[in-house]
Amino acid sequence: MLTVLSVIGTRPEAIKMAPVIRALERHPDRIRSVVCVTGQHRQMLDQALDLFAIRPDYDLNLMTPDQTLSGLTASLLRGLDPVLGDIRPNWVLAQGDTTTVMASALVSFYHHTPFGHVEAGLRTGNRYSPFPEEVNRRIADHLAELYFAPTERSRQTLLNEGVPADRIRVTGNTVIDALLEMAACPYDWSAGPLCDVPRDGRLVLITVHRRENFATMDEICGAIRDLATRFSGQDVHLVYPVHLNPNIRRPVAASLQGLSNVSLIEPLDYLSMVHLIKRATLILTDSGGIQEEAPGLGVPVLVLRDTTERPEGI
Repeated sequence: MLTVLSVIGTRPEAIKMAPVIRALERHPDRIRSVVCVTGQHRQMLDQALDLFAIRPDYDLNLMTPDQTLSGLTASLLRGLDPVLGDIRPNWVLAQGDTTTVMASALVSFYHHTPFGHVEAGLRTGNRYSPFPEEVNRRIADHLAELYFAPTERSRQTLLNEGVPADRIRVTGNTVIDALLEMAACPYDWSAGPLCDVPRDGRLVLITVHRRENFATMDEICGAIRDLATRFSGQDVHLVYPVHLNPNIRRPVAASLQGLSNVSLIEPLDYLSMVHLIKRATLILTDSGGIQEEAPGLGVPVLVLRDTTERPEGI
């Protein structure tokens, strides 16, 4: 029997790995599917695990306040090492470009265990944008044995970097599987976190959370405030699910709190987020996932970044 270890650190990873884990679990006679979560983003990760009924076999619970990237990397290496030693998997799978993914690839290499990278081949060409994700995914791809590229463009990137063609599979992006499943679910707007969001008029959805935007959050929030002021009294309402990171919450509250046509709400579970995306007229975001999800639902996006590894949407 083949043992496959899937490693998940954040909510986007859980969303995108859920279809993969379900596919593995459909073959219990041939595949032993084991799930390890690192808890890189604790609360938001748990929402997605519950939504997709993913039951981790290992939970490293590594999230601590104000953790540095070096400290997180060290904790991940120490935490994942005994897991691989205990399971001795035939394959390790991880998705994307977080520090969890990079550490999973490195620990797999140390254990002589083949690593499969889901969403391989994405690049901006600038190692500091996004930071640290661009280097994380380059390391993961350098150490991988099997590459699940979401698009033909990402496949070509891998080929240009010298990856053998027989190790690459163009799979599409698994977030679309998860997205369409949630979009088809009934949703009660009168209850839950979106009960106060207007259901008529034009809605602008805003999400900003990336590390490289921390230094310019005051300017970003100022621009959003100007936008809200310009359209005050018209049929335009802005909704901002505010990330839990204090580097985001402080400037958002300082600039946007109290505006009549701006709703600052807590981070949403994935089902609510999908239905809010469906409702939106326009989305302002630095999220990689939303750059994939919004086009899947036909919603235009303004990308709040200098670079993107997902030019297909443009």
